[in-house]
Amino acid sequence: MAQQKPSIPKGTRDFSPAEMMRRNYIFDTIRQVFRTYGFAPLETPAMENLSTLLGKYGDEGDKLLFRILNSGDYAAGLSDGELRSASHISEKGLRYDLTVPFARYVVQHQGELTFPFKRYQMQPVWRADRPQKGRYREFYQCDVDVIGTRSLLCEVELVEIVERVFAALGIRVALKMNNRKILYGIAEAIGHADKMTDITVAIDKLEKIGLENVRAELLGRGLSPEAVDRLQPILELSGDNDSKLTQLRDVLACSETGLKGIEEMRTVFDCVARLGLAMPVELDLSLARGLNYYTGAIFEVKALDFAIGSISGGGRYDDLTGIFGMPDVSGVGISFGADRIYDVMTGLGLFPAELNCSTRVLFTNLGEAEQAAVLPLLRSVRDAGVPAEIYPDQARMKKQMEYANRRGIPLVAIVGSEELAAGVVTLKDMRTGDQRQVPFAEVAGAVK
Repeated sequence: MAQQKPSIPKGTRDFSPAEMMRRNYIFDTIRQVFRTYGFAPLETPAMENLSTLLGKYGDEGDKLLFRILNSGDYAAGLSDGELRSASHISEKGLRYDLTVPFARYVVQHQGELTFPFKRYQMQPVWRADRPQKGRYREFYQCDVDVIGTRSLLCEVELVEIVERVFAALGIRVALKMNNRKILYGIAEAIGHADKMTDITVAIDKLEKIGLENVRAELLGRGLSPEAVDRLQPILELSGDNDSKLTQLRDVLACSETGLKGIEEMRTVFDCVARLGLAMPVELDLSLARGLNYYTGAIFEVKALDFAIGSISGGGRYDDLTGIFGMPDVSGVGISFGADRIYDVMTGLGLFPAELNCSTRVLFTNLGEAEQAAVLPLLRSVRDAGVPAEIYPDQARMKKQMEYANRRGIPLVAIVGSEELAAGVVTLKDMRTGDQRQVPFAEVAGAVK
């Protein structure tokens, strides 16, 4: 019987060397922008206590948590049914995002931190979701957050970070913004402040399922037909940001919270306008973002030239640390979805061609004497900062050239018997076929 071919869990992926070079290009680009704005790196464990994770993402989010089975005596002798039903069997879970672990870290280490505390974090997260295009069970987030200040300059800075990141990656995007205070004001205005969560969960699906399906879901969640009728024209407000906010002021005149959200957004938009960004920044009243901990501005980024879900998102959270015993500490952040960004860049052909190879120069290996001469030349090229290698076996020239072609190595340095006698290296450009000879002493400079 043939042995079954090994596989990996659905919703996860292997990354080849070529893919990793492209992914690292994304990570390095994002990391450089984060550092430009004074953010410092942080990492937290892959698993957290369930007490840290549960109740932070809403009922739907909690269902997507990967729970970790306790090892040892906890599971000994239990049937599958008992394992599924015994709550004490699992006390830990894989992190769902990077924001809640960040809040836990801030509370746990508050005596060591200087506030406002600015950090970035680039690590994988896990969600027990149904795998589909652009949606994985294991994926990477690149988060940037500042905590310990309520200043709206932080929101403005995040808008600018979004523009810089995607400009550097060559992706045309639009940034959509809303404010949870505005959403609460809308809930108040239609007479259902008690159903704020139901309303936000439903309207957050507007782009995916359409207005009629959102109406049906709202009715199913207990809103009256009259309330749904009052909500629809609010979601359909048109015009530029200033016009929408002006219209909203009349609609939300009865809501102090809603009016505060309007003023916050007006402040952010005014500051952003002074920066003269090329990226469109739009008020989208259907944007809700399902996570319960958001309390102020919320963000979502869409690629303009590639059909995929949001590739970045985040928002303001006024009391996320409060659930861990550190109340009234406001923060705001945004997360870049590295996997979706990768899919967009692959689909649009945006990766630089030089990322296709890890080695820039291959030295041939054509004999003992030639190998002895090549080794110090190889070292000098590496000392010059040029990635280089020597073919490990003494083999025919054709085989070594084929190896360079398959690897996509652009330059081959040939040292045969004639080159050895003359003290020169023949450099062959594998892309054009051009060849030239340079003295041993000049090889490092020539390939650099």
